[in-house]
Amino acid sequence: MVVLGGMLGTALRAQLEGAFAAPAGEWPWVTFVINLVGSFVLGALLEVLSRTGADAGWRRAVRIGLGTGVIGGFTTYSTFIVETALLVRDGHAGTGAVYAVVSLVLGLLSATAGFVVGAAVTPATTSSPAAPPTPTERGDRAEGER
Repeated sequence: MVVLGGMLGTALRAQLEGAFAAPAGEWPWVTFVINLVGSFVLGALLEVLSRTGADAGWRRAVRIGLGTGVIGGFTTYSTFIVETALLVRDGHAGTGAVYAVVSLVLGLLSATAGFVVGAAVTPATTSSPAAPPTPTERGDRAEGER
């Protein structure tokens, strides 16, 4: 599932990067937007999944296939780092530094916004696995009462 999802996400990212490539020395808008959108979607997805139950069965499959696969393939830390390094190497250190900091800060804020939206649209599940009964609830007697 991860491989298939990753192929889909990576293909979509490659199409966007190819269609809207940034000229050398300019802000890499496509990667920037892809990473912000991906952070938001991943935050929302993880929040929704965690509110609907345990990370098992279909929830785990969705988290792995969609979260790790599609969104992981769509977003790109490596391209972000290479673009930052190229900006610095090509004499645009200020742009590279701002790009790096703004990407990280807004990425965190995007993921947080995703968590908030996920929480707003999904009520928390009230059925959680029951704790095992205490000895008193089972009717066990204390050592000296046998």
